[in-house]
Order: sequence, then C-alpha cells, then structure tokens
Amino acid sequence: MDSGLFTANNVWMMICTGLVFFMHLGFSFLEIGLTRQKNTINILFKNLFIICAGLLMYYIGGFNLMYPGFEEGSAGILKFAGFGIAAPENGMLPEYASGGYTWWTDFLFQGMFAATAATIVSGAVAERIKIGGFMIFVVIYVGLIYPIVGSWKWGGGFLDSMGFYDFAGSTLVHSVGGWAALVAVFLLGPRIGKFNEFNKPQPIPGHNIPFAAAGVLILWLGWFGFNGGSVLSADPAITSLVLVTTSLAAAAGGIAAFLVSTLMYKNYDLTMFLNGILGGLVGITAGADLMSPNEAVIIGLIAGAIIVLGVALIDKLKLDDPVGAVAVHLICGIWGTLAVGIFGTMAGLDQFFIQLAGVGIVGAFCVITAFIILIIIKSTAGLRVSEIEELEGLDRHEHGMDAYPDFRSNEH
Repeated sequence: MDSGLFTANNVWMMICTGLVFFMHLGFSFLEIGLTRQKNTINILFKNLFIICAGLLMYYIGGFNLMYPGFEEGSAGILKFAGFGIAAPENGMLPEYASGGYTWWTDFLFQGMFAATAATIVSGAVAERIKIGGFMIFVVIYVGLIYPIVGSWKWGGGFLDSMGFYDFAGSTLVHSVGGWAALVAVFLLGPRIGKFNEFNKPQPIPGHNIPFAAAGVLILWLGWFGFNGGSVLSADPAITSLVLVTTSLAAAAGGIAAFLVSTLMYKNYDLTMFLNGILGGLVGITAGADLMSPNEAVIIGLIAGAIIVLGVALIDKLKLDDPVGAVAVHLICGIWGTLAVGIFGTMAGLDQFFIQLAGVGIVGAFCVITAFIILIIIKSTAGLRVSEIEELEGLDRHEHGMDAYPDFRSNEH
C-alpha cells in the first residue's frame, strides 16, 4: 500500500477518535440541561470519571478481551489475549488492519466507544444514584461486560460467525448501555416527585435547555466520527455515504419526533425534537454503510416516532429516566439493528431473524450481568442517596460545592 494512503487513512481515524471523544462533552451538556441545577457538579463528575476510568480499564484488559484473536469460524464466546496493549510486530505498518490505521489508533478509537456505553447509563440514573456505587458499576461494566459483548461481533466471535451485522454499534454500544440503564432505573426507583399520589407522571423540568440543545448538536457532530470512523479507513465512497445516511436519519428523526409529539400533546416540545435527532442517529448506526439516502430517511422517521412512544411507555411503566436514555439508546438501538434485515443491501427474512437473535442474546446477557452487578452494589455499598440528599441536591452533599455559586453575597 502507498504510504501516503496509509497516512491519510490513519489521520482520518485519529480525527474520528477526537470526534467520538468530543461526544462526552455533548453527553454532559445534554444530561446537565435536562436535569436540575442542584445536581450539575455530580453529573460532570460522573462523566469525567467515565472517560478516565473507561480508558484505563480498556488499557488494562478491555481491548484484549474485545479483540482476543478468535480462530476463524470458531464459536468465539470468551477469550483473553492478556493484559496491557503492547503493539504486535506489524502494528505500525500497512499490513496491520489492511492499511486502515495503526495499532495505537485502533486502541484509542475503540477505547472511546467503550466509555460511551457507560455514559448512556449516567443519564438514566441521574439525580438519585450514589456516586460511589455508580463508579463501581462503570469500572466493571466497561472493563468486563462491554468488551465481552463486543468480542462476539467485532472481535470475530460467534455473533460474527452467524452473520449478525452491526456497523457502528446500535446494539453493541447503544443497546449495551441501554439495557444496563433500564435495569438501573428499575432498581433505583423514580425520583421524589416524579409520580404523584395517583401514580401519574409529573414533569421535572431541566434547568438549562440551551445546554441540552448544545449537547445534541455536539453529539450529532461527534457521530460523524462514531459512524464515519467505523468505516475503518478513509475510503471516499463508503465514508461519504455513511456521513450522508447518518445526517439524513438524524434530521428525519428530529422532524418525526416533533410532529408526533405535537399531534399527541398539542405543543412544540423541544426536548422531544432533541431526542428524536438522537433516536435517528442511534437508529442508523447499525446499517449506515448499507442504506440508501431514502432508506436512511425512513429509518430516521420511524426512530423519531419511536422516541415519543418510547418515552410515554417508560412513564406508563412507572420508570423514571430523566434524559430519555432508554427510549433513545435501547429502543432505537433495537430498531436500528432490526432495520438491517428490513432495508439496505443485506435485507431479507433470514437476516432479520439473525438480527433479532443477536438483539435477544445481547439483551439477555446485559440484563443478567447488569442486574447481578447492581444488586450486589445495592446490598453492600448502596445505590440510592438518602431522601434529604436527593431533595437538597447531590452537589452539596456528595461534592461540597455549587455549580452556579451566588457571588452577590461578596458584593460591597
């Protein structure tokens, strides 16, 4: 391979790594904006911990657990290639990864994906989870559970052998986080005041909707790296198609969510619009390289409608998800994965059932493991803060500081 092409491919992958890293700011802004002022420091602390601990866990063993080198055609359920990330002999040469990138770029790009799965959980459990219990969960889930699931497809394991397809992680990233979020929300219970004495859901408005909007736009930008980097090279044709399908699905998701929510609730709900965009992005992620622009729009439209119905379903089940993470990442992640069997170049009844089986297998594994981890934490360190801590805010009780201090008391 020409050295210039190898360099161009690697530079593109490093740019995409930066874009996926930037998504953590988007997640932080979105979560802050849709929750209350008194928990802002707590949310920032969680999101910083996720990226730092996630990257270190991926370095210690996660990368080699996710890419252990299964023999081709093997069952590929569990294998570990050892601790650390020592580069192989050809790790810096075009022979590694068909000239798409170097070993170091490979580690860093995949490490950014790993941390994203835990960030999804952060939004769902906001405003009432103990920071210590959450940190323990992140270390185990990112360090162990996410890489095992990833190895089944992207590491050449049994899901890959059976023909399951997930281009950039509708299931392997978003649903892995979404299933854990669903279990955590169930075990934690709703925030105080979320449901009234008649069990009717009550709105708990976020304190900074401009932050939430900025967060979604940052996430959309980051998705160009999330999906665009999943081409695993700078191939002009596939990369440009992926960016087009990603953008069209996002736009369609936003429009569908705002239209459906307006019809249902008779108001122009900005938060539904924002989550619709994210739903479209999650929905296209499994098949962004397989879809035509028309199919991307259809997938996005359906995802946007699913968001509105999904949020209503979560409320009906008496679950409390402050940012809509379960509807966005789990439900739309499932939809996007199944869409590979309905639309695009791999569509077909056989493929649909393979996709469905993959969703079920990953879902069962994530629900069981997340439940075990969280129930142990709940019975030992504890999961939920006390009533007084929740009412007065986690910033004051767990961090001893305020995100928006009132300086007027210092005026003379």
